[in-house]
Amino acid sequence: MSENHQIKSIVIAGGGTAGWMAAAKLSQHFAKTDITITVVESSAIGTVGVGEATIPTLRRFYQSLGMSDMDVMRKTSATVKLGIEFKDWYKQDSSFIHPFGLFGHEANGIRFHHYWLKLQALGDKSLLEEYSLGIAMARANKFTFPAENPSSPLSVFDWALHFDASKFAELMRDYALAHRVRHVDAKIESIQLNSANGFIQSLALDNQQTLTGDLFIDCTGFNGLLINGALKTGFIDWSQWLLCDRALAVQSELVGEPAVRTVSMAHPAGWQWKIPLQHRQGNGHVYASQFMDESEAETILLQHIDGKVLHTPRKFSFTAGRRAQAWNKNCIAIGLAAGFLEPLESTSIALIETGIEKICGSFPVPYFNQQNCDYFNEVTATEWERIRDFIILHYKANQRTDSEFWQYCRAMPVPDTLQQKMDAYQARGELLHFPWEIFHPDSWLAIYNGFHCYPDQYDKNVERLNPDYLQQSLAAMRNSIAAAVADLPGHQEFINQHCKAEWV
Repeated sequence: MSENHQIKSIVIAGGGTAGWMAAAKLSQHFAKTDITITVVESSAIGTVGVGEATIPTLRRFYQSLGMSDMDVMRKTSATVKLGIEFKDWYKQDSSFIHPFGLFGHEANGIRFHHYWLKLQALGDKSLLEEYSLGIAMARANKFTFPAENPSSPLSVFDWALHFDASKFAELMRDYALAHRVRHVDAKIESIQLNSANGFIQSLALDNQQTLTGDLFIDCTGFNGLLINGALKTGFIDWSQWLLCDRALAVQSELVGEPAVRTVSMAHPAGWQWKIPLQHRQGNGHVYASQFMDESEAETILLQHIDGKVLHTPRKFSFTAGRRAQAWNKNCIAIGLAAGFLEPLESTSIALIETGIEKICGSFPVPYFNQQNCDYFNEVTATEWERIRDFIILHYKANQRTDSEFWQYCRAMPVPDTLQQKMDAYQARGELLHFPWEIFHPDSWLAIYNGFHCYPDQYDKNVERLNPDYLQQSLAAMRNSIAAAVADLPGHQEFINQHCKAEWV
């Protein structure tokens, strides 16, 4: 049995979204203990703060802290997100939506897409997206709250937020400070290690203070001052599959009613995001520098923005990948300090959430040992790799022929774990789902279908259904969804009624 290390004090290095989310949740988790939590964050250092799109897990996170959807939306100028629209990804002038919800109605233990594939074989021309309430609402730019007790799988959908990340960080900070978290406004000048075991012992700050701790949470961004700078933890590079290594981000005036979805538009060497808030729009161009220079990338970005640009585009460079160990000795990396995956599927904040959740799960008692670290690292690596594979699929499945970048992505070999999934779907329409996956099978189905990846065969058990009955049943599903959406309020109407921002 490895040595147990007692926890009496936790130091969170860095604030921003990651640091203050960690502080808020850990203050709740350790509320009945005498463990002290300190956040060291310098007001002189800015945060990256461009991520404004989320996935539904965020709502569960802040709800666990006692915050309501509508209150958070009002305080962060948020809009509703029902999914992501991918424009020009499959081919130029194409469009599909990855929704937070289900497709159709599973029956007899057979997933819905097998029934739809059989219908296609009978000559039906309906689109798979016609069987998704989430997509129908997104296309119509309408929204209402999901039913608490859905009468049918057809009424099941989920939703997330587009929000001002800096305002959300403030909400987390306010919660943390109201729950015994201490804040030190200072820069970290140096890090002292314990000569006996290599653990981080203390942080020397520019205000002449020395901050000691038993457990350190590294939320210092790309640099990873503790996990990388002090502990020299290795980095696993995934740029052989994820070629994009640069981004330009800029805010603009909102033109028209905000969309109820994120828009991701493919460009010759990457893609551009469009994220509407109540008071402005976020835009960014993620691209591969080996295929496009910065000047061209900025020109393309600005050409595809509707409203007035509010400032000069901010520049970022990054390498896709993760730390070899998210937990090394007495330091745990969260957020950008733990690694980076481009924001194509809005997973950055979700990985902060799951990292924090795993920290809480590692401390049913206030001490840790090497077994805790090893398990944390195993699960974290798996989780990151599952998301990595999902993002790679978006590039691998493209059928664009207009640029070297897209042709390279289509031809490149992919990780064995992704190839296994692709092969299973291609051969028999099977949607493999592994432990520690954020994205459920219907998300994978949305991407396969959006890129026109169809199985060689469907489940032959659907042959037991009478073809006329199958056609009538699926037509009824389509009609039911269309009728449900017709009566819903528009996105802006919903916002005005329920969650108009306090400061717009």
